Amino acid sequence: MRARWLAILALLLLAACTPVVMPAGAPQGPPAIARDAVLTPDGARLPFHAWLPEGPPRAILLGLHGFGDYSFNAFDLPAPLLTAQGIAVYAYDQRGFGAAPHRGYWPGSATLAEDVSTVARLLAVRHPGVPITLLGESMGAAVALVAATSEDPPPVAGLILMAPGIRGRAAMGAFARRTLEIAAHAIPAVGFSGSAPGFSPTDNEEAMRRWGRDPLTTKTFRVDLVYGLVELMDRALAAAPRLGLRTLILYGGEDRIVPEAPVRQVMRALDRGAPVTLAYYPKGHHLLLRDNDRAVVSEDIAAWLAVPGAPLPSGAEAAAARWLAEAK
Repeated sequence: MRARWLAILALLLLAACTPVVMPAGAPQGPPAIARDAVLTPDGARLPFHAWLPEGPPRAILLGLHGFGDYSFNAFDLPAPLLTAQGIAVYAYDQRGFGAAPHRGYWPGSATLAEDVSTVARLLAVRHPGVPITLLGESMGAAVALVAATSEDPPPVAGLILMAPGIRGRAAMGAFARRTLEIAAHAIPAVGFSGSAPGFSPTDNEEAMRRWGRDPLTTKTFRVDLVYGLVELMDRALAAAPRLGLRTLILYGGEDRIVPEAPVRQVMRALDRGAPVTLAYYPKGHHLLLRDNDRAVVSEDIAAWLAVPGAPLPSGAEAAAARWLAEAK
C-alpha cells in the first residue's frame, strides 16, 4: 500500500508545484520599535509586546514563540513571574504567525533569523549594557539556534531553549521523509489540523482553552508550512556544534511533541560548542512556561540568568543528569 501511494504521489509531483515561501522584501528604511510593533527594514510590521519590571531590568529575555503560536499568547502568562525577578520580557509575532504578515505561509529560515537580529539590536540600543538572552520555545528554539550562528548574529549573551524543536529529517522515518517531500511539491496548499488526540502540550487546562478560542493561534497548517519547519529544524541541529554561547535547555518528562531522542542529540551537539545546562522536569509538559508549575521553571530561568554555572533552585539539572544516565 505504501509503494502504491508513493507512486500516485510521484505522478502528482510531475505537475510539480513549488512550496510557497514568503521571505523579507527589499530594504525600505531603518528598523524601529513602534508602540506595538517592530518595523523591519523591508517595511513589515511585526506585533510586539513588552513586559517590564518596576525598576531598571537586570536582564532581558527576547521571546521567540513556537509553531502555530504568537508572542502574547506564548509569554503573557509567565511574564509577571519573570518581571518580578527584575527581568524584562519582550516578544514579537514571527512572520507567518499571529498577526504578522503572510499568516499561514512559511517566511524562510533566513528571514526568521534576520528578524531576530534586527529586534535584538533595537533592544540593545534601548537597554545599553543590559545582557540580552534569546528565549525560544519549540520552533522558537530552532530559530534562536539558526540566528545565533548566522553570518549576522544578534548581540545576545546566551540562549534558553525550551522543548527545543530540533526534530528534523533525521528523526523521521524514510517513508515519512519521502511523503513530506512529495506532498510539499505536489499539494503544498493542502491544510491539515495540528491537533492530536490523546495528549496535551500542557497540564494547564485554561491555557489550552485560551489557545482553542484565540483566533490568532494557527490550527490548520499548509503542507509547505510544515516542510519549512522541518528545514528549519535541520538547520538548527546542524548549527548547534558551532554555537559558542552559554545555553540552558529546558525539557519536560511529559513532553509528547518533542521526543527524548532529539533533545539528547542537540545536547551532544551543543557539548562540542558551548557551555550548556540541561534542566529536566519529570512532570513537565511541552509548554513548560504555561504549565501549572511554571513558577518553578521561571525561578530556574531567573537563577541561571544571574549565575549560569550555579545549581538551579529546583534541582532540575541534577534530575537531568539522572535522566541522561538512565538513557545510557
